[in-house]
Amino acid sequence: MGKKQLWMLVFTGILLFGMALPLHNVKAEEGEATKDAGIMTKKQLGLKELVIPSPAARFTYNSGLNFEYPEAVRGIYVTGPSAGGAKMAELTKLVENTELNAMVIDIKEDHGNITFEPEEGSPYADVAEPFIDDPRAMLEELEAKGIYPIARVVVFKDTLLAEKRPDLSFTKNGQVWKNGKGEAFVSPFSEEVWEYNVELAKIAAEMGFEEIQYDYVRFPEGFDSRDDVLEYDQGKYADLEKNNVQKRVQAVTDFVEYARNELEYYGVDVSVDIFGYAATIPEAPNIGQNFSKISSNVDVISSMIYPSHWGPYFGITKPDTEPYRLIDEYAKVENEVLNKLENKPTSRPWLQDFEAPWLYSGATKQYGKAEVEAQIRALNENDINEFLLWNAGNNYTKNVDYTPMN
Repeated sequence: MGKKQLWMLVFTGILLFGMALPLHNVKAEEGEATKDAGIMTKKQLGLKELVIPSPAARFTYNSGLNFEYPEAVRGIYVTGPSAGGAKMAELTKLVENTELNAMVIDIKEDHGNITFEPEEGSPYADVAEPFIDDPRAMLEELEAKGIYPIARVVVFKDTLLAEKRPDLSFTKNGQVWKNGKGEAFVSPFSEEVWEYNVELAKIAAEMGFEEIQYDYVRFPEGFDSRDDVLEYDQGKYADLEKNNVQKRVQAVTDFVEYARNELEYYGVDVSVDIFGYAATIPEAPNIGQNFSKISSNVDVISSMIYPSHWGPYFGITKPDTEPYRLIDEYAKVENEVLNKLENKPTSRPWLQDFEAPWLYSGATKQYGKAEVEAQIRALNENDINEFLLWNAGNNYTKNVDYTPMN
Protein backbone atom coordinates (compact mmCIF):
# COMPACT_ATOMS: atom_id res chain seq x y z
CA MET A 1 0.00 0.00 0.00
CA GLY A 2 1.38 3.44 -0.93
CA LYS A 3 1.66 6.24 1.58
CA LYS A 4 -1.20 8.09 -0.07
CA GLN A 5 -3.61 5.18 0.39
CA LEU A 6 -2.53 4.74 4.02
CA TRP A 7 -3.33 8.33 4.94
CA MET A 8 -6.67 8.13 3.15
CA LEU A 9 -7.63 5.14 5.29
CA VAL A 10 -6.58 6.94 8.48
CA PHE A 11 -8.43 10.11 7.56
CA THR A 12 -11.59 8.21 6.57
CA GLY A 13 -11.49 6.32 9.84
CA ILE A 14 -11.36 9.57 11.83
CA LEU A 15 -14.38 10.95 10.00
CA LEU A 16 -16.40 7.76 10.37
CA PHE A 17 -15.62 7.60 14.08
CA GLY A 18 -16.84 11.16 14.57
CA MET A 19 -20.04 10.44 12.66
CA ALA A 20 -20.74 7.39 14.77
CA LEU A 21 -20.77 9.30 18.08
CA PRO A 22 -24.23 9.21 19.75
CA LEU A 23 -26.10 12.53 19.75
CA HIS A 24 -28.60 11.73 22.53
CA ASN A 25 -26.35 11.77 25.56
CA VAL A 26 -27.09 15.31 26.76
CA LYS A 27 -28.84 15.42 30.08
CA ALA A 28 -31.04 18.30 31.25
CA GLU A 29 -29.82 20.26 34.21
CA GLU A 30 -31.37 19.10 37.49
CA GLY A 31 -34.84 20.66 37.81
CA GLU A 32 -34.77 21.99 34.24
CA ALA A 33 -37.13 20.74 31.60
CA THR A 34 -35.67 18.82 28.73
CA LYS A 35 -35.13 21.09 25.75
CA ASP A 36 -36.36 20.41 22.26
CA ALA A 37 -33.79 18.03 20.77
CA GLY A 38 -34.41 19.61 17.40
CA ILE A 39 -32.76 22.89 18.43
CA MET A 40 -29.83 21.56 20.43
CA THR A 41 -26.75 23.71 20.15
CA LYS A 42 -23.22 22.43 19.66
CA LYS A 43 -22.52 23.20 23.30
CA GLN A 44 -25.52 21.11 24.41
CA LEU A 45 -24.41 18.24 22.21
CA GLY A 46 -20.95 18.33 23.66
CA LEU A 47 -19.41 18.53 20.18
CA LYS A 48 -16.00 20.04 19.51
CA GLU A 49 -14.60 21.58 16.38
CA LEU A 50 -13.08 18.87 14.21
CA VAL A 51 -9.35 19.46 13.98
CA ILE A 52 -8.00 17.86 10.82
CA PRO A 53 -4.65 16.14 11.42
CA SER A 54 -1.81 17.77 9.50
CA PRO A 55 -1.16 14.77 7.22
CA ALA A 56 -4.61 15.33 5.73
CA ALA A 57 -3.18 18.44 4.09
CA ARG A 58 -1.70 15.99 1.57
CA PHE A 59 -5.17 15.58 0.11
CA THR A 60 -5.97 19.24 -0.43
CA TYR A 61 -5.14 18.73 -4.10
CA ASN A 62 -7.18 16.21 -6.06
CA SER A 63 -6.23 15.47 -9.66
CA GLY A 64 -9.59 13.82 -10.31
CA LEU A 65 -7.94 10.52 -11.20
CA ASN A 66 -7.87 7.46 -8.99
CA PHE A 67 -5.08 4.90 -9.20
CA GLU A 68 -4.72 2.00 -6.81
CA TYR A 69 -1.20 1.20 -5.66
CA PRO A 70 -0.54 -2.36 -6.87
CA GLU A 71 0.23 -5.17 -4.45
CA ALA A 72 3.75 -4.87 -5.87
CA VAL A 73 4.80 -2.43 -8.57
CA ARG A 74 6.21 -4.20 -11.64
CA GLY A 75 6.91 -1.61 -14.29
CA ILE A 76 8.60 -0.67 -17.55
CA TYR A 77 10.34 2.49 -18.73
CA VAL A 78 8.56 4.52 -21.43
CA THR A 79 10.18 7.39 -23.34
CA GLY A 80 8.32 10.52 -24.37
CA PRO A 81 8.22 9.52 -28.06
CA SER A 82 6.87 6.09 -27.12
CA ALA A 83 4.26 7.53 -24.76
CA GLY A 84 3.05 9.95 -27.40
CA GLY A 85 3.33 7.68 -30.41
CA ALA A 86 2.04 4.47 -31.90
CA LYS A 87 4.29 2.36 -29.65
CA MET A 88 2.21 3.28 -26.61
CA ALA A 89 -0.53 0.90 -27.73
CA GLU A 90 1.98 -1.96 -27.89
CA LEU A 91 3.41 -1.15 -24.46
CA THR A 92 -0.02 -0.77 -22.91
CA LYS A 93 -1.01 -4.16 -24.29
CA LEU A 94 2.16 -5.69 -22.84
CA VAL A 95 1.29 -4.42 -19.38
CA GLU A 96 -2.38 -5.37 -19.67
CA ASN A 97 -1.64 -8.92 -20.78
CA THR A 98 1.09 -9.76 -18.26
CA GLU A 99 1.82 -9.45 -14.55
CA LEU A 100 3.24 -5.97 -15.21
CA ASN A 101 1.19 -3.10 -13.80
CA ALA A 102 3.12 0.18 -14.03
CA MET A 103 4.86 2.58 -16.39
CA VAL A 104 7.69 5.04 -15.70
CA ILE A 105 7.09 7.78 -18.27
CA ASP A 106 9.57 10.52 -19.18
CA ILE A 107 8.30 13.97 -18.26
CA LYS A 108 11.77 15.53 -18.32
CA GLU A 109 14.37 13.51 -20.16
CA ASP A 110 18.15 13.23 -20.09
CA HIS A 111 18.94 16.23 -22.30
CA GLY A 112 16.66 18.57 -20.37
CA ASN A 113 13.61 18.58 -22.63
CA ILE A 114 10.13 18.17 -21.21
CA THR A 115 7.89 15.83 -23.19
CA PHE A 116 4.62 17.77 -23.28
CA GLU A 117 3.38 21.26 -24.19
CA PRO A 118 3.27 23.43 -21.05
CA GLU A 119 0.88 26.31 -20.46
CA GLU A 120 1.53 29.59 -22.23
CA GLY A 121 4.17 31.63 -20.43
CA SER A 122 5.62 28.58 -18.69
CA PRO A 123 9.35 28.69 -17.83
CA TYR A 124 9.59 25.28 -19.53
CA ALA A 125 8.16 26.44 -22.86
CA ASP A 126 11.53 26.75 -24.60
CA VAL A 127 12.60 23.21 -23.63
CA ALA A 128 9.37 21.49 -24.66
CA GLU A 129 9.39 18.63 -27.14
CA PRO A 130 5.66 17.85 -27.00
CA PHE A 131 5.77 14.18 -27.87
CA ILE A 132 2.78 13.60 -25.60
CA ASP A 133 -0.04 15.62 -27.15
CA ASP A 134 -2.48 15.19 -24.29
CA PRO A 135 -0.96 13.92 -21.03
CA ARG A 136 -4.30 14.04 -19.27
CA ALA A 137 -5.97 11.84 -21.86
CA MET A 138 -3.02 9.43 -21.63
CA LEU A 139 -3.40 9.22 -17.86
CA GLU A 140 -7.15 8.73 -18.10
CA GLU A 141 -6.55 5.76 -20.36
CA LEU A 142 -4.01 4.32 -17.93
CA GLU A 143 -6.52 4.81 -15.13
CA ALA A 144 -9.16 2.90 -17.09
CA LYS A 145 -6.72 0.06 -17.66
CA GLY A 146 -5.44 -0.03 -14.06
CA ILE A 147 -1.86 0.91 -14.98
CA TYR A 148 0.03 2.78 -12.25
CA PRO A 149 1.73 5.94 -13.67
CA ILE A 150 5.12 7.21 -12.51
CA ALA A 151 6.60 10.46 -13.85
CA ARG A 152 10.36 10.37 -14.47
CA VAL A 153 12.13 13.70 -13.98
CA VAL A 154 15.86 13.86 -14.77
CA VAL A 155 17.29 16.45 -12.39
CA PHE A 156 20.94 17.48 -12.50
CA LYS A 157 21.93 16.14 -15.92
CA ASP A 158 20.50 18.97 -17.99
CA THR A 159 22.47 20.19 -20.98
CA LEU A 160 19.79 22.66 -22.06
CA LEU A 161 19.57 24.46 -18.73
CA ALA A 162 23.34 24.41 -18.31
CA GLU A 163 23.86 26.08 -21.71
CA LYS A 164 21.12 28.63 -21.06
CA ARG A 165 22.33 29.39 -17.53
CA PRO A 166 26.06 28.67 -17.18
CA ASP A 167 25.90 30.28 -13.74
CA LEU A 168 23.88 27.26 -12.59
CA SER A 169 26.36 24.81 -14.06
CA PHE A 170 30.04 23.90 -13.92
CA THR A 171 32.38 25.86 -16.16
CA LYS A 172 35.98 25.54 -17.28
CA ASN A 173 37.87 28.40 -18.93
CA GLY A 174 34.62 30.29 -19.23
CA GLN A 175 32.78 27.48 -21.04
CA VAL A 176 30.17 25.05 -19.75
CA TRP A 177 31.95 21.82 -18.88
CA LYS A 178 30.72 18.65 -20.60
CA ASN A 179 31.60 15.03 -20.05
CA GLY A 180 32.97 12.68 -22.69
CA LYS A 181 29.47 12.13 -24.08
CA GLY A 182 28.89 15.84 -24.57
CA GLU A 183 26.50 16.05 -21.62
CA ALA A 184 26.37 18.98 -19.21
CA PHE A 185 25.16 19.06 -15.62
CA VAL A 186 23.65 21.76 -13.46
CA SER A 187 24.76 22.10 -9.87
CA PRO A 188 23.09 20.29 -6.97
CA PHE A 189 24.27 23.22 -4.83
CA SER A 190 21.82 25.53 -6.63
CA GLU A 191 18.46 25.95 -4.92
CA GLU A 192 17.19 27.59 -8.11
CA VAL A 193 17.83 24.30 -9.90
CA TRP A 194 15.98 22.48 -7.12
CA GLU A 195 12.94 24.71 -7.62
CA TYR A 196 13.09 24.37 -11.41
CA ASN A 197 12.75 20.58 -11.17
CA VAL A 198 10.33 20.40 -8.27
CA GLU A 199 7.93 22.88 -9.85
CA LEU A 200 7.88 20.66 -12.93
CA ALA A 201 7.16 17.67 -10.70
CA LYS A 202 4.18 19.56 -9.27
CA ILE A 203 2.81 19.99 -12.79
CA ALA A 204 3.12 16.23 -13.30
CA ALA A 205 1.28 15.63 -10.03
CA GLU A 206 -1.48 17.99 -11.13
CA MET A 207 -1.79 16.04 -14.38
CA GLY A 208 -2.57 12.96 -12.30
CA PHE A 209 0.70 11.05 -11.94
CA GLU A 210 0.74 9.06 -8.71
CA GLU A 211 4.49 9.13 -8.18
CA ILE A 212 7.44 11.33 -9.08
CA GLN A 213 10.68 9.52 -9.81
CA TYR A 214 13.83 11.65 -9.77
CA ASP A 215 16.80 10.45 -11.80
CA TYR A 216 20.37 11.77 -11.99
CA VAL A 217 20.16 13.06 -8.44
CA ARG A 218 23.90 13.50 -8.27
CA PHE A 219 27.02 15.29 -9.40
CA PRO A 220 28.75 14.17 -12.62
CA GLU A 221 30.69 10.92 -12.39
CA GLY A 222 34.32 11.41 -11.38
CA PHE A 223 33.59 14.89 -10.08
CA ASP A 224 36.22 14.73 -7.36
CA SER A 225 39.01 14.51 -9.92
CA ARG A 226 37.71 17.67 -11.62
CA ASP A 227 36.70 19.64 -8.57
CA ASP A 228 39.87 21.75 -8.51
CA VAL A 229 39.62 22.79 -12.19
CA LEU A 230 35.90 23.51 -12.48
CA GLU A 231 34.29 26.78 -11.48
CA TYR A 232 30.92 26.75 -9.77
CA ASP A 233 28.91 28.40 -7.01
CA GLN A 234 28.43 26.43 -3.79
CA GLY A 235 25.63 28.73 -2.66
CA LYS A 236 24.66 28.32 0.98
CA TYR A 237 27.05 25.36 1.27
CA ALA A 238 30.14 27.53 0.76
CA ASP A 239 30.32 28.44 4.45
CA LEU A 240 29.71 24.97 5.83
CA GLU A 241 32.55 23.65 7.94
CA LYS A 242 32.79 20.52 5.83
CA ASN A 243 35.10 19.37 3.08
CA ASN A 244 33.86 19.36 -0.50
CA VAL A 245 32.99 15.67 -0.40
CA GLN A 246 30.64 16.14 2.53
CA LYS A 247 29.22 19.31 1.02
CA ARG A 248 28.25 17.31 -2.06
CA VAL A 249 26.59 14.62 0.02
CA GLN A 250 24.76 17.27 2.04
CA ALA A 251 23.49 19.09 -1.06
CA VAL A 252 22.14 15.94 -2.74
CA THR A 253 20.49 14.75 0.47
CA ASP A 254 18.96 18.18 1.09
CA PHE A 255 17.50 18.29 -2.40
CA VAL A 256 15.75 14.96 -1.89
CA GLU A 257 14.30 16.09 1.43
CA TYR A 258 13.20 19.41 -0.10
CA ALA A 259 11.56 17.68 -3.04
CA ARG A 260 9.59 15.33 -0.83
CA ASN A 261 8.39 18.12 1.45
CA GLU A 262 7.34 20.31 -1.46
CA LEU A 263 5.27 17.49 -2.97
CA GLU A 264 3.53 16.51 0.25
CA TYR A 265 0.50 18.66 -0.63
CA TYR A 266 -0.08 16.61 -3.77
CA GLY A 267 -0.24 13.24 -2.05
CA VAL A 268 2.21 11.63 -4.47
CA ASP A 269 4.95 9.19 -3.59
CA VAL A 270 8.55 10.26 -4.23
CA SER A 271 11.19 7.90 -5.54
CA VAL A 272 14.86 8.31 -6.48
CA ASP A 273 17.05 6.36 -8.87
CA ILE A 274 20.49 5.68 -7.45
CA PHE A 275 23.64 3.83 -8.48
CA GLY A 276 23.57 0.26 -7.19
CA TYR A 277 27.11 0.37 -5.84
CA ALA A 278 26.10 3.26 -3.55
CA ALA A 279 24.43 0.70 -1.27
CA THR A 280 27.65 -1.27 -0.93
CA ILE A 281 29.81 1.60 0.39
CA PRO A 282 29.31 4.22 3.12
CA GLU A 283 28.82 6.87 0.43
CA ALA A 284 29.79 7.65 -3.14
CA PRO A 285 31.93 10.76 -2.58
CA ASN A 286 32.45 11.75 -6.21
CA ILE A 287 28.77 12.08 -6.99
CA GLY A 288 27.40 12.97 -3.55
CA GLN A 289 25.12 9.96 -3.12
CA ASN A 290 24.72 8.48 0.34
CA PHE A 291 22.39 5.50 -0.03
CA SER A 292 21.10 5.52 3.54
CA LYS A 293 20.52 9.28 3.71
CA ILE A 294 18.69 9.39 0.40
CA SER A 295 16.65 6.29 1.29
CA SER A 296 15.54 7.90 4.54
CA ASN A 297 13.95 10.76 2.60
CA VAL A 298 11.96 8.89 -0.05
CA ASP A 299 9.00 6.55 -0.30
CA VAL A 300 10.72 4.33 -2.86
CA ILE A 301 14.41 3.73 -3.63
CA SER A 302 15.25 2.40 -7.09
CA SER A 303 18.80 1.14 -7.36
CA MET A 304 20.05 0.70 -10.91
CA ILE A 305 21.55 -2.77 -10.64
CA TYR A 306 21.91 -3.77 -14.27
CA PRO A 307 24.50 -6.57 -14.34
CA SER A 308 26.18 -4.90 -17.33
CA HIS A 309 26.95 -1.80 -15.28
CA TRP A 310 29.18 -3.53 -12.72
CA GLY A 311 32.85 -4.27 -13.03
CA PRO A 312 34.20 -7.28 -11.14
CA TYR A 313 32.17 -7.20 -7.91
CA PHE A 314 30.94 -9.57 -5.24
CA GLY A 315 33.62 -11.97 -6.45
CA ILE A 316 31.98 -12.13 -9.90
CA THR A 317 34.46 -11.54 -12.71
CA LYS A 318 31.92 -10.71 -15.43
CA PRO A 319 28.59 -9.78 -13.79
CA ASP A 320 26.81 -9.31 -17.13
CA THR A 321 27.16 -13.03 -17.75
CA GLU A 322 25.72 -13.99 -14.34
CA PRO A 323 22.53 -11.95 -13.86
CA TYR A 324 21.01 -14.14 -11.14
CA ARG A 325 24.14 -14.22 -9.01
CA LEU A 326 24.79 -10.48 -9.32
CA ILE A 327 21.25 -9.51 -8.30
CA ASP A 328 21.20 -12.03 -5.48
CA GLU A 329 24.45 -10.72 -4.01
CA TYR A 330 23.31 -7.12 -4.32
CA ALA A 331 19.90 -7.77 -2.75
CA LYS A 332 21.49 -9.23 0.36
CA VAL A 333 23.60 -6.11 0.85
CA GLU A 334 20.72 -3.71 0.21
CA ASN A 335 18.43 -5.51 2.64
CA GLU A 336 21.04 -5.24 5.35
CA VAL A 337 21.43 -1.49 4.78
CA LEU A 338 17.72 -0.70 4.55
CA ASN A 339 16.82 -2.78 7.60
CA LYS A 340 18.94 -0.43 9.71
CA LEU A 341 16.85 2.60 8.78
CA GLU A 342 14.11 3.95 11.00
CA ASN A 343 12.05 5.03 7.97
CA LYS A 344 12.62 2.25 5.47
CA PRO A 345 11.45 2.95 1.92
CA THR A 346 10.09 0.41 -0.52
CA SER A 347 12.85 -1.18 -2.59
CA ARG A 348 12.10 -1.19 -6.31
CA PRO A 349 15.30 -1.82 -8.31
CA TRP A 350 15.87 -1.27 -12.00
CA LEU A 351 16.63 -4.51 -13.87
CA GLN A 352 18.25 -5.15 -17.24
CA ASP A 353 16.29 -6.04 -20.37
CA PHE A 354 18.95 -5.14 -22.95
CA GLU A 355 22.32 -6.31 -24.28
CA ALA A 356 25.69 -4.69 -23.54
CA PRO A 357 27.84 -5.21 -26.67
CA TRP A 358 30.43 -2.68 -25.44
CA LEU A 359 31.56 -5.26 -22.89
CA TYR A 360 32.52 -7.90 -25.46
CA SER A 361 35.02 -8.26 -28.28
CA GLY A 362 33.20 -11.33 -29.54
CA ALA A 363 29.65 -12.58 -29.15
CA THR A 364 27.54 -10.50 -26.75
CA LYS A 365 25.69 -12.09 -23.86
CA GLN A 366 22.03 -12.05 -24.90
CA TYR A 367 19.31 -10.98 -22.49
CA GLY A 368 16.04 -12.76 -23.07
CA LYS A 369 13.33 -14.55 -21.12
CA ALA A 370 15.72 -16.60 -18.96
CA GLU A 371 17.95 -13.65 -18.00
CA VAL A 372 15.07 -11.31 -17.14
CA GLU A 373 13.31 -13.97 -15.08
CA ALA A 374 16.58 -14.83 -13.30
CA GLN A 375 16.94 -11.24 -12.10
CA ILE A 376 13.36 -11.08 -10.85
CA ARG A 377 13.71 -14.44 -9.11
CA ALA A 378 16.86 -13.27 -7.33
CA LEU A 379 14.98 -10.25 -5.98
CA ASN A 380 11.94 -12.27 -4.95
CA GLU A 381 14.06 -14.82 -3.10
CA ASN A 382 15.41 -11.91 -1.05
CA ASP A 383 11.91 -10.59 -0.28
CA ILE A 384 12.12 -7.73 -2.78
CA ASN A 385 8.91 -7.93 -4.78
CA GLU A 386 8.93 -4.71 -6.80
CA PHE A 387 11.05 -3.95 -9.86
CA LEU A 388 11.32 -1.82 -13.00
CA LEU A 389 12.66 -2.94 -16.38
CA TRP A 390 14.92 -0.72 -18.46
CA ASN A 391 15.28 -0.82 -22.20
CA ALA A 392 16.21 2.52 -23.77
CA GLY A 393 14.24 1.77 -26.94
CA ASN A 394 11.31 0.29 -25.00
CA ASN A 395 11.70 -3.06 -26.78
CA TYR A 396 10.96 -5.53 -24.02
CA THR A 397 11.46 -9.29 -24.08
CA LYS A 398 8.32 -11.24 -24.91
CA ASN A 399 6.78 -14.12 -22.97
CA VAL A 400 8.52 -13.31 -19.68
CA ASP A 401 7.01 -14.61 -16.46
CA TYR A 402 7.18 -11.51 -14.29
CA THR A 403 6.15 -13.44 -11.16
CA PRO A 404 8.44 -16.49 -11.51
CA MET A 405 8.03 -17.48 -7.87
CA ASN A 406 4.26 -17.99 -8.23
